[in-house]
Amino acid sequence: MKPLRTVAVVGTPNVGKSTLFNELTGLQQRVGNFPGVTVEPLIGTVSIGTDRVELIDLPGIYGLEATSEDEQLTSDVLRGKHASIARPDAVLLVMNARNPEKCLVLFSQIAELGLPMILAVTMVDSVKAAGGAFDDITLHHLLGVNIYPVVGSKGLGVGDLKHALVQGAWQAPLSVIDVTATLEQRFDWSHSVIGRVVVRGAEDTRSVFLDRVLLHPVWGTVTFILVMAFFFQSIFTWANPLMDMIDAGIGMLQSLVSDNISSPILRSFVMKGLIGGVGSVIVFLPQILILNVLVTLLEECGYLARAAFLVDRAMGLFGLQGRSFIPLLGSFACAIPGIMSARIIPSYRDRMATIMATPLMTCSARLPVYTLLIGAVIPASTIFGFISMQAAVMASLYVIGALSGLLIALGLKRTLFRGGVVPFLIEFPPYRLPSLKSVGITMVNRTKDFLKTAGTVILVFSIGLWILTELPRAQGTEQMSRVDAERAQIEQSYAADLGRTIQPVFAPLGFDWRLTLGVISSYAARETFISAMGQIYATDVSESDMPLRDVLHNQLPINVGLSVLAFYVYALQCVSTMAIMKRETGSWKWPALAFAITFVLAYGASFVVYRLF
Repeated sequence: MKPLRTVAVVGTPNVGKSTLFNELTGLQQRVGNFPGVTVEPLIGTVSIGTDRVELIDLPGIYGLEATSEDEQLTSDVLRGKHASIARPDAVLLVMNARNPEKCLVLFSQIAELGLPMILAVTMVDSVKAAGGAFDDITLHHLLGVNIYPVVGSKGLGVGDLKHALVQGAWQAPLSVIDVTATLEQRFDWSHSVIGRVVVRGAEDTRSVFLDRVLLHPVWGTVTFILVMAFFFQSIFTWANPLMDMIDAGIGMLQSLVSDNISSPILRSFVMKGLIGGVGSVIVFLPQILILNVLVTLLEECGYLARAAFLVDRAMGLFGLQGRSFIPLLGSFACAIPGIMSARIIPSYRDRMATIMATPLMTCSARLPVYTLLIGAVIPASTIFGFISMQAAVMASLYVIGALSGLLIALGLKRTLFRGGVVPFLIEFPPYRLPSLKSVGITMVNRTKDFLKTAGTVILVFSIGLWILTELPRAQGTEQMSRVDAERAQIEQSYAADLGRTIQPVFAPLGFDWRLTLGVISSYAARETFISAMGQIYATDVSESDMPLRDVLHNQLPINVGLSVLAFYVYALQCVSTMAIMKRETGSWKWPALAFAITFVLAYGASFVVYRLF
């Protein structure tokens, strides 16, 4: 069904645009993969009965004169100048009632484009809670467009806005200011409007107090460290019960298959190729979800922007600015959106240095590998009585990766991208309770992404590896027990031959052919290491009735386990990340350089760790 119209959702940064977009569209969202568009805005649908409107969530801007590439996308789309995104039929402009000055300046510019418009005003409840008032009726008469007060995080007013969008309550905005007006004149006009429609309430003392603490050079830093400690501890503590449940379910499924499938080949395919390969990766889904939910909560409550400001001085030590913090932090979930979000950085030099540093941030694809190996070689004891040793090691790996990425950025800023640091300006979002719907949408989307990867790349790899482990058929196993025959089959397979052929390259790192095969397979996707280990050790897992991490605990020396961890801290093992780097930088030389640097670092760090421990 063709949508009634396409509507661009526009607003200045930190006005609650994304929260409102999620409330309006729910799970009816997809990524807009437009030709030649690297920002890839979200597209959502608002439906009432058989009528629907398509919303496109464009990057936040302060004005139509763009200073960064993501702002350029929004400006080009609104002006109808983009090559692959058609000009929208109308605009949904989102304004923050607590800080409307810049929003009105943006309105004055968009009004000149002649597009019909609806204005959604967020945070009206905060204005009223402070004893102030927002006169949306007077604002309607001054601007000439319909005004809809909403509280996106609570869903208040969203229903009325949905009806307005679908039923076409659009109006052409009034020509509020001369086209030739200067920026100062536009701000003068904005202040005059605000004086007529906004009654300022009392200062939000809670926000002032929180800012004094969270932005303080000492207490802000302490808080940041505590937040990060909670972050890593939660990944282990909260995820373990769910991981154990999933692991137990997979074990029951394998037992069921073992007891009911008589054909050796079919039983091996289902137990090893499917359950052992894909199932061993799905076990780590709870940790992936917890990581992404925590990042979403920190962003929605308003803390991330303040954390970026807090670390701006520290980023300056590495030749970067606070804006680089957001892409780098986003890369802890996945390097791909992290690299893409570097487009918010106006400086080419800073942007390129940030992109080159992102692969060193510990993405969620590394998390299953870290968890498996840490659980296998690090004891589950505590430090200071409340921080687990395993969580501390996990945090150390994150810190080592991040510091290494920043040092690479520093080296590049002093050589290939020499230049000064651009001043960092940021507007803090208000403190607010996160939207449960936004968190829920994040969980659903991340689950879909993870299961899609498990059901495509990892499934194909698992089947391919299973074939290599089953061919050629081992000789002399007729008199062996089933367990011994399965072990002999793996030792005599093409997979073992391939691992042994490559293993001499990694022998100085302590890798045997099994680990070598797992590490090499990770260059398609890091999660395939888990799949490879799940298949190669499937017989041991089945015989001992223990999780894979316990099997590795009994067979993997601690120095070898730490050596593998050191390798994964640095290695750029993601084809998709390299493809995005090429697309963002316009040349294969930059991903090739990143690959070379990270491989040398990975090999060197792994060698040192193996020899020291």
